[in-house]
Amino acid sequence: MEDLIAFFTHVPMWFRATILIGGLVVFWIWEGLFPLFNFQYHKAKHAGVNLFFTLTTMIIGFGMAGLLLLASDTVSAHQFGLLYLIDLPLWLQVLVGVLLLDLIGAYFIHWVEHKVKWMWKFHLVHHTDTTIDVTSGLRHHPGETVFRILFTILAVIAIGAPMGTIMLYQSLSILFAHLTHANSSLFGKWDKTLSYLLVTPNMHKVHHHYTQPWTDTNFGNIFSLWDRLFGTFQYVDDMKKMKYGIDTHMKAEENAKLTNLLAIPFQKYRVPPESKFGSK
Repeated sequence: MEDLIAFFTHVPMWFRATILIGGLVVFWIWEGLFPLFNFQYHKAKHAGVNLFFTLTTMIIGFGMAGLLLLASDTVSAHQFGLLYLIDLPLWLQVLVGVLLLDLIGAYFIHWVEHKVKWMWKFHLVHHTDTTIDVTSGLRHHPGETVFRILFTILAVIAIGAPMGTIMLYQSLSILFAHLTHANSSLFGKWDKTLSYLLVTPNMHKVHHHYTQPWTDTNFGNIFSLWDRLFGTFQYVDDMKKMKYGIDTHMKAEENAKLTNLLAIPFQKYRVPPESKFGSK
């Protein structure tokens, strides 16, 4: 465990790039061979739009990495945070750290994005994708990327997470973004069983259903226990019931045009058929 954390504390760029780019390539090939849905779409054009957002996520992430490092170094130096309340063996400290990073830095901010209207308008860009595949995983508006990283920093401060645990978590997070969005069942009949512990491909795809109430379920990133604990878990056995997108933006000129996607957070809010925010 010491060697693992030492590696992630100073994780090399080639490793992070391999997970991001290599994961995209591997799952791109896999979903081509074993697709869940046979989408009739221009796969490369679709990928171009989503990879633009992947690039902006990377740029903003690198730009704010200094703040993340500062937060981690500060709490570590002052032994501040939940991980310092009890003396834990290293393996348990890492496990608890990853679990809490997933809770605060992923589940909680995701839940908030669905509850706060102005934040929802940024997150909406992710939900407008009507053909979910591996490139959809990092389809986040730059504005959303900023406050997701800010919540990660908040999680680091609250937890007292060291850099090795943070980098381990972020590496797993990227892997799960690829895995859960890839247009393939991947785990087949084992998907439902695994969903008792982990966010699985079929479980997460329920979250991308085009209308409520399914849109407001399955906020988890890596661990499904948060959705089960807080009553937001939903599983659908028949994946043929899935229809992706969001019911307020089903037109191609709105959900597939890059300029419009960037502008969505600044456009007038549209009330869905079953509004979560009311008519204002």
